[in-house]
Amino acid sequence: MTPRVPKAELPAEMKEALTEQFGSVPEPVEVVFNNPAVAASSLEFSAKAAVWDAVDEGLKTFAHMAVAAQVGCNWCLDINYFAALNQNLDLAKASQVPNWRDSDVFNPLEREVMEYSEAMTKTPPTVTDELSASLLEQLGPAGLVELTVFVGFANFSTRVNTAHGITSQGYSEACRIPLAERPGPAGAVRDRDRGDS
Repeated sequence: MTPRVPKAELPAEMKEALTEQFGSVPEPVEVVFNNPAVAASSLEFSAKAAVWDAVDEGLKTFAHMAVAAQVGCNWCLDINYFAALNQNLDLAKASQVPNWRDSDVFNPLEREVMEYSEAMTKTPPTVTDELSASLLEQLGPAGLVELTVFVGFANFSTRVNTAHGITSQGYSEACRIPLAERPGPAGAVRDRDRGDS
């Protein structure tokens, strides 16, 4: 699918750096760069969020993937599956995130993080006092704040990409394990819709 907003030409230095980091320039950056101020702010926040360390990176990757599966952002699933490979996460486990409720590979904390991510993503949000209290006990105040803001940013990213019509770019092809098909309502991400293996 072609993005609904044309891609902008990036400065050569930025294009080079992104290609070195990801193997190709991420389409969301090319689209958002139609407004360089918005692109710069988004990239700056993303870079700052990437160094937060109160919550395990794997938990945050699973959280972002859970949001992406719920919203239907194929691009975010694609890039986060690639991130799971680079973080040395269990790829067989990561592949099950879209179907986490029916999978037995996740530990209780991972399941609560994905439940929290989905609850935050619903409109209106459905986060309960009990779930929040459980995560507060396990992650501490700094960790729960970090997870919450991270999931909020994941919602920002997934919804922007989806509205712009940006789909899978093939980053996950390096992983060799296909993502599980997510059962559920219309709009849910399914393997056949992803366009990658």
